[in-house]
Amino acid sequence: MDFELVADGLGFPEGPVVMSDGSVIVVEIQKGQISRHWGKGKSEVVATPGGGPNGLAIGPDGALWCCNNGGFQWSNVEGLLIPGNAADDYSGGRIERIDLSTGKVERVLDSVGGNKLKGPNDLVFDKAGNLYFTDHGKSYSRHRDYGGLFYLAKGASEAKELDFHYSSPNGVGLSPDEQTVFMADTMTGRMWAFDLAAPGEIKPASPFNGGRVVATMPGLQYFDSLAMTAAGNVCVATILNGGITTITPEGDFSHTAFPDMLVTNIAFGGDDMKDAWLTLSSTGQLIKCRWPEAGLVLNFNA
Repeated sequence: MDFELVADGLGFPEGPVVMSDGSVIVVEIQKGQISRHWGKGKSEVVATPGGGPNGLAIGPDGALWCCNNGGFQWSNVEGLLIPGNAADDYSGGRIERIDLSTGKVERVLDSVGGNKLKGPNDLVFDKAGNLYFTDHGKSYSRHRDYGGLFYLAKGASEAKELDFHYSSPNGVGLSPDEQTVFMADTMTGRMWAFDLAAPGEIKPASPFNGGRVVATMPGLQYFDSLAMTAAGNVCVATILNGGITTITPEGDFSHTAFPDMLVTNIAFGGDDMKDAWLTLSSTGQLIKCRWPEAGLVLNFNA
């Protein structure tokens, strides 16, 4: 697919948020910062939360909300930047709120039900301003912390654990009718769906899991963040098989390749919502292309 380069030289970009002026805000996980890009070399640093800023979304308050994973160790493999285990100076997982006018970073929460967050990864707001977010867990040299799906009601100070004990929860999105939460699990290459009885209340799919499996990738492929289309399809960034895998609610899937093994995010915008911005993270690039179907308009994006 043809694309244009919007920005390069970024420190493992993720979490693109498309703004009304056509600029795109991304995290640079390796640099511990959040930056904004207009293309043609125009950019600025929005905030420097430190740790590992990851997923981003505009909240109902107009602020930028951020999943911060606390930081990774980094390696360079044949010129590609690769994240790894928890950083030596790992600062703990948390959800942060960032004032776009000042860059001030406020910690919203860092634990749920008395359990510390390990590596919050991605987040999405429903139309009422309630927040769903994933915790990816955290990897160490000889073990790994599990992760899960969580919910923070608008205005609440305490979050709620919806489901836990997944290997590596990553991207999260809501169906157009907001009756289903989709969650990508990285290391299993699996897309989960959680049917909702009410906001923040899932209908368990079985006695063992709150979610149901929509699709699992063949071979060795990892899932990263995702975006929904207006038709209800899930566009999930895919690692190793670098590109975007589009999955229908029925579980059919197709793949669009891009030139980076670590394609990590896609976000939609433009007048017809067919402009797509992707992060090619191991090569430090933000790119833009035209997508064959319209993306779903997010509830609070400015």
